[in-house]
Amino acid sequence: MEKNDLFNNNKRTRYIIVTLVLLFMLAILILLNISIGSVKISLGDAVSAIVNGKPGTIEYDILWKVRLPRMAAGIILGGALALSGFLLQTFFNNPIAGPFVLGISSGAKLAVAITMVFTLSRGLTVGSAMMIGAAFAGALLSMGFVLLIARRVRRASVLIISGVMIGYICSAITDFVVTFASDENIVNLHHWSQGSFSGTAWSDVKIMAIVIFTATVFVFLLSKPIGAYQLGETYAQSVGVNIKTFRVLLVLLSSILCATVTAFAGPVSFVGVAVPHLIKSFAKTAKPLIVIPLCFLGGAVFCLGCDLIARTIYAPVEMSISSVSSLFGAPVVIYIMARKAAGD
Repeated sequence: MEKNDLFNNNKRTRYIIVTLVLLFMLAILILLNISIGSVKISLGDAVSAIVNGKPGTIEYDILWKVRLPRMAAGIILGGALALSGFLLQTFFNNPIAGPFVLGISSGAKLAVAITMVFTLSRGLTVGSAMMIGAAFAGALLSMGFVLLIARRVRRASVLIISGVMIGYICSAITDFVVTFASDENIVNLHHWSQGSFSGTAWSDVKIMAIVIFTATVFVFLLSKPIGAYQLGETYAQSVGVNIKTFRVLLVLLSSILCATVTAFAGPVSFVGVAVPHLIKSFAKTAKPLIVIPLCFLGGAVFCLGCDLIARTIYAPVEMSISSVSSLFGAPVVIYIMARKAAGD
């Protein structure tokens, strides 16, 4: 067997192993999320309620109205957040780039909060399309500031610090808006502003699934240009990639993914940075066709695990999911920065 064949076989084997491990972890977390909560339901009763349960029973209502849609949201939105982080890391060629670190999530959160305060205070309803649109506009606005800074400053550390400062400014304004809102429904936005999958309905799951699935398909279609861009702009241009159009598509897709997450769950921190880095480290490759599905799967596992901890560790009181994701994601960011500094 030739050396290249052996190398390719090893990479293929590693990819299969990482995929199977993530699928196994996802299956375990699904079972735990179904059965564990303020009301414990045995796996047998849970399966029975899901398959043959009758509406109106306690088990059926808890599973179909609370846990299953919340679990579906964790899987879909977690995958979207990790994928958004991968696109931003590709765009900036920086392993620390991510929607939360660069302040993009905070910009989306601010836009959604202002929109909801404005509409609810006037007795109007806020539709999913309006929330996603507002979050998308806020994400693009924050991204615009980051891009302006990136054009003037080439040092990655300054870019990251600037993104963090943008995030702090947006979060401060959001807290001000939410805190001083008079309507009871608006005041309850404080929990959402900290990041949470609670309160998700099947109608929300349907909309987020459509938006994120569509965006993910487009990301897959960009796999070859992304692979070429990872080798440098000059190489990408030499193989026919339109750099300007490609960069615009990366910004739009990452903003759509991030905006959808923020619209339904609020800001969820560090997932977009930690998961892509861990996936590339475990898979030993940055090849888009491999990393894209693994990132989505890894983000789903990460967020589902964090949500399980957030809602059970102090049950019936819930923590914000960002508190838990920060606990696990922030050390990864510190490690990346330390290794990058040592390499420099």
